[in-house]
Amino acid sequence: MGSKRLPETTAYVRITHQSWNHGKIEGEVRANDYEWQFQWQFRKGELVVEPSLGRALIKDPLERFLERCDYQLEPGGDYSFTIRASI
Repeated sequence: MGSKRLPETTAYVRITHQSWNHGKIEGEVRANDYEWQFQWQFRKGELVVEPSLGRALIKDPLERFLERCDYQLEPGGDYSFTIRASI
């Protein structure tokens, strides 16, 4: 029996602003036809994602990505990560 593969979606992240003094990173994330703006307040562990359409699909995977990579992220940088779901 073959194992059933989980669907995968690649999300693309662009960092637009970063402030270590204020403890925040801002940027855009897109996956398929969706696009969101986010603000990651890493000192508080708070992630705000707008607009609300499709936000539930991206918020948790984006938060995990940011927690794992926040010190490597730079303004103007383009990054990607894989979501184990179809968006």
